[in-house]
Amino acid sequence: MPRSPYRPRDPALPGALAAADALVVWDGFDAAISAACASAGPLPRLRWVHTSSAGPDRLLSGGLVEHLPTAVLTCSRGVLDRDIAEYVLACVLAFCKDLPTTLRLQAQHRWQHRTTLGLAGRRALVVGAGSIGTQVGRLLAGLGVAVEGVVRSPRPPVEPFAALHGPADLVGLVGRCDLVVVTAPLSAATRGLVGRDVVAAMRPGTIVVNVGRGPVVDEDALLEALRAGRLGGVALDVWRTEPLPADSPWWDEPGAIVSPHLAGDAAGFGERLEALLHEQVRRFAAGEALLHVVDAEHGYAAAPTVQA
Repeated sequence: MPRSPYRPRDPALPGALAAADALVVWDGFDAAISAACASAGPLPRLRWVHTSSAGPDRLLSGGLVEHLPTAVLTCSRGVLDRDIAEYVLACVLAFCKDLPTTLRLQAQHRWQHRTTLGLAGRRALVVGAGSIGTQVGRLLAGLGVAVEGVVRSPRPPVEPFAALHGPADLVGLVGRCDLVVVTAPLSAATRGLVGRDVVAAMRPGTIVVNVGRGPVVDEDALLEALRAGRLGGVALDVWRTEPLPADSPWWDEPGAIVSPHLAGDAAGFGERLEALLHEQVRRFAAGEALLHVVDAEHGYAAAPTVQA
């Protein structure tokens, strides 16, 4: 797909935005776009904004919506779900089968036999049982894991979840789970959701994976619990500060898997994002309902469609 001639900090960008009917935010240029919108002032002509991200939180938190009185915001929900779920499964299996220790021993040329853990029969809690969380749940359930979820408000369970709880139940839930997987988007309601109280309530040996957003979890509390030997492993693909600073203690923590926000970036993901965008553009031009419309109040794609 041809790229726009405008770069994120191009001085001509505010004027271009004022003349535009639609805006596509690609490659994480959210903060610069928000700044350009602020310079341009209200943009009543702009009717649609699309982000290549599965989560629209950076657009929402950057104040962009304040300048878009008539625009619909859409995101790329669903495109990365399977790849992210596979990454979660890889991290969980790596800890259960103690692959980090195996690699360390290999580097030391040491033959050290030991037992590892099975996955079947374990209990998992998926915090954020949306489209990504549902894919995670399906993969885990397929390997014999009992899966429950946390959503914005309790509701009757749907496959693959045995139960769907509200956030208020989180502290009581984690104490009976072996795996806690965070896939929740970032919003005012989810910021700090997996806080120090939740981490303290986790059962010994719990494996924690975060592929949602960094500020949803308390990284400091997780690190303390991991170093105290209370957790079985922590895999973080998203961080409070990105890129993760070079002096972060997480880099050298043997019980952690540190990755740079790449869980969904499997081969071909760019082409799939562009295919969704092409379909959205077609719908917008034809005046048809757009896909994956964002609920700005709650920070995720809730309504399936809306008329452009």
